[in-house]
Amino acid sequence: MSPRTVIAALGAPGILAGYELAGARLVPAKSDEDVRQAWQQLPEDTAVVILTADAAAALAGHLDDPAAPLTVALPA
Repeated sequence: MSPRTVIAALGAPGILAGYELAGARLVPAKSDEDVRQAWQQLPEDTAVVILTADAAAALAGHLDDPAAPLTVALPA
């Protein structure tokens, strides 16, 4: 297993566009279902996920897993 090294930004593409300049892997998702599906498909080497406020709300209850990547929710 490789060490976790990737930072991902998950949520509305327009809000997250600037994070790509900082090296984050963008994971665009518009609907709640898109967000949940994208969360399940994150690469195993993902260490940190930046979430838009809507994406964080869509993932309520999914972020409690201690094996999940660290998450940071942007303010609404």
